Amino acid sequence: MDILPILSTLRRHKTTAFLVIAEIALTCAIVCNAVFIINQRIERIHMQSGVDEQRLLHIALANIGVTKDDKARRAEDLAALQQVPGVISVASVNQVPFGNSSSNGSIKLDPKQRLATLNATDYFGENVTQTLGTQLIAGRELHADDYMDMDQVVNAAAAKDAKGIPHVTVITQKMAERLWPGQPALGKQIYMSDYAFTVVGVVKELIRPSIWDDSAASYTMVLPVRVANNEYILRVDDPKNRERVLKAAVAKLKEINPHRVVLKQHLLSNMREDFFQNDRAMTGLLMGVCVALLVVTALGIVGLGSFWVAQRRRQIGVRRALGATRSNILRYFQTENFLLATIGIGVGMVLAYGINLLLMVHYELPRLPAIYFPVGALLLWTIGQLAVLGPAMRAAAVPPVVATRSV
Repeated sequence: MDILPILSTLRRHKTTAFLVIAEIALTCAIVCNAVFIINQRIERIHMQSGVDEQRLLHIALANIGVTKDDKARRAEDLAALQQVPGVISVASVNQVPFGNSSSNGSIKLDPKQRLATLNATDYFGENVTQTLGTQLIAGRELHADDYMDMDQVVNAAAAKDAKGIPHVTVITQKMAERLWPGQPALGKQIYMSDYAFTVVGVVKELIRPSIWDDSAASYTMVLPVRVANNEYILRVDDPKNRERVLKAAVAKLKEINPHRVVLKQHLLSNMREDFFQNDRAMTGLLMGVCVALLVVTALGIVGLGSFWVAQRRRQIGVRRALGATRSNILRYFQTENFLLATIGIGVGMVLAYGINLLLMVHYELPRLPAIYFPVGALLLWTIGQLAVLGPAMRAAAVPPVVATRSV
């Protein structure tokens, strides 16, 4: 089909053509970026934590009044919790995955560095990795003789005494790859607060408790420091027993010392759900916006197509009288819509790129991958052709006699 007659007709209906192009362009720009953000949020929601989420419990307590001999109290709690039926491992920790609050440190490869190489979360607590269920992929776990008490470490740090600071650590695989790309991490040293730590083990994954940068969500290290916190993680033998074990564990702790308050008692899987609830809400909202825009665009094409058919009934009748078949008329309107959609998609891609640049500057969003442009174009072309099909079929049904009745 000759494109020139179609372009000539569109020049005589500039306002209608502009409306269709503008509608498609805005939809293309918004939907491309919205789908990109949706995919990012979905990936974030399903990111791997590296821990045995379905078998982990979290309990946090607070003492009433002043307490003495916290170290002995923690040992008593740990021994009691280990005896709860269904518990296979327990640890006192300084923080937990999906806890929304984290202890972090700046990591350097050389103590003389002016700027840190990266920022990493540091987990404290004896038996932490074993209780969390992390997967060791190189080296060894931290041993009992690696550990030091928190008060000892604090005093040593205040006195600048390096001998009172632990000297070994276990880090995640992604942290190791970031620090030493393509090299084994075992035996290498990192520096935090001017103290050296030798990497003795690498775990596959261990998520940070608070994630503000998805690319750094796995920059995590475990230090051999015993803590005297009222915060515990428990690992159970069967996920089906989690609720029962949690109740029994809380009851046991209150039996040991009724003069304290249970601040938190969670299944870790529920903590994950709560942690990502805003991401799920944003995903649902953006999906609704995308569907609404696509529906409005399709209805707009249907409405404008119907308007055009009504305006051109005499022209269509003349063409039919001159020998045009129904398929010719149908193909004419579909080609016309395809041209308008192509122009709109082209403009929309430029707008999508511009919106993405703004998001990169103001919200640190990654660059929009090029694959979104052809996928978005294919989607809008398909919607455009389906939307114009109804008006085009009505145009094809106009009989040749309309030409004589309109004279």
